[in-house]
Amino acid sequence: MFDPTCKFLAETFSSDFASWLLGEPIALTQLSPTELSLEPIRADALILLASDEIVLHIEFQTEPDPKIPFRMADYRLRVFRRFPQKQMRQVVIYLTPSNSELVYQNVFEIPGTRHEFDVIRLWEQPTQLFLESTGLMPLAVLTQTSDQAQTLRQVAKRVEAIPEMDVQSNVAASAGILAGLILKKEFINQVLRRDIMQQSVIYQEWREEGEQIGEARLVLRLLTRRIGEVSPEVQSQIQALSLEQVEALGEALLEFSAPSDLVNWLQEHRAE
Repeated sequence: MFDPTCKFLAETFSSDFASWLLGEPIALTQLSPTELSLEPIRADALILLASDEIVLHIEFQTEPDPKIPFRMADYRLRVFRRFPQKQMRQVVIYLTPSNSELVYQNVFEIPGTRHEFDVIRLWEQPTQLFLESTGLMPLAVLTQTSDQAQTLRQVAKRVEAIPEMDVQSNVAASAGILAGLILKKEFINQVLRRDIMQQSVIYQEWREEGEQIGEARLVLRLLTRRIGEVSPEVQSQIQALSLEQVEALGEALLEFSAPSDLVNWLQEHRAE
């Protein structure tokens, strides 16, 4: 849920991210990966924001990934192919501390080709900057603070001062989700008002995703009892279903008598 939350923040509060990463509050709009002609590598985590002059490409990472340098070079070329006149700023933002050398790697290089991009290790960033910006506030607890619990309390106090209820709930829910990377859930629920978070779009998506995961696990157990062991490939297909589809499968499996029944059901419902 951390990737979708970061993506939500960057797209919803794009001017705050532009101020932080580009040095000025440029008005940015979402750029669809489909405009780059090739299938995206990680569409769920890919953040592309664009103005008339510049494209901002952000990748948030909770863990080091050796594929990051190639991904950044790949998207630089895709954007150049589609928008050769635009400048581009590419930033990889690592959310949690790591001793891996990968979090310092900012170059993709093969014989005859070299591409550079920027890397930000969030735990090295000054906390105050994030407390002063609505869109960056949910990231504050992951910054250079010496007291993460106290920083979350500061975030909660500032969140309650946001006059727009929809903005308040979205920032609170995002802060709660990201704080879960380093703080216990019980403490987060004590500090951030749950009633505010529950009104958020991102919180509703998070809850639905949790319900879908739980329902899928239950259905898989029932299927194992009904038709025997389910292959990892088929398990992945079931986990990719929507909550509504998983619930429908839970009812349909009562009529299954063989693995082929499950395969046929998945084929019939794949396009729904």
